[in-house]
Amino acid sequence: MIYTEKSCKKFIEAAASKEPVPGGGSVAALAGALGTSLGHMVGALTVGKKKYADVEDEMMELMKEGRQLQRELLDLVQADIDMFEPLSQLYSLKPETDEEIAEKERLMEEALENASAVPLQIMEKCGRAIELSVAFAKRGSRIAVSDAGSSAILCKAALQAASLNVYINTRMMQNRARAEELNEICAIRMMKYTSLADEVFECVSNQLKKGND
Repeated sequence: MIYTEKSCKKFIEAAASKEPVPGGGSVAALAGALGTSLGHMVGALTVGKKKYADVEDEMMELMKEGRQLQRELLDLVQADIDMFEPLSQLYSLKPETDEEIAEKERLMEEALENASAVPLQIMEKCGRAIELSVAFAKRGSRIAVSDAGSSAILCKAALQAASLNVYINTRMMQNRARAEELNEICAIRMMKYTSLADEVFECVSNQLKKGND
């Protein structure tokens, strides 16, 4: 089942149910895709306007990259679901022999790392989308500046949600050195991009409160 082909209502109902998927990682990816769409809209409202002719080429490039990020994040909605399935099956296994226990542990370690990889990718894509929002906020159409700020803060929320889905998997990994490597990647992305998103939000918020054009 491809969850991105469901209606918004059906997706939300599925996420709200007791079923294991879609979970936090998939919802984070979808939120990130929504955030990138708002950035793209800023570009769409900027291109073709005489007032912004000097930044049109830049906006076109930003929109192209933003659209690609949106597609990738939508793919990651399903990827997170697909990666959780083998992990879910392993949780229900009840090994009896030493060999079966060892095999389950091996498969669990592999599944946990795979399940951590997807939210890390979500964080990477959302981080880049936040970087794009900086340019959209600074040089995009003033009538859509609120959407540039919304893009940044939605992608920040998606980034934070994805980070929790890294940590919930790495905490159960037996290879603690590898788990800490993944946690460090996660922490670096959090530190870099959440502060940048906050800067965009504050900048846009201040502009709107002052009523500056």
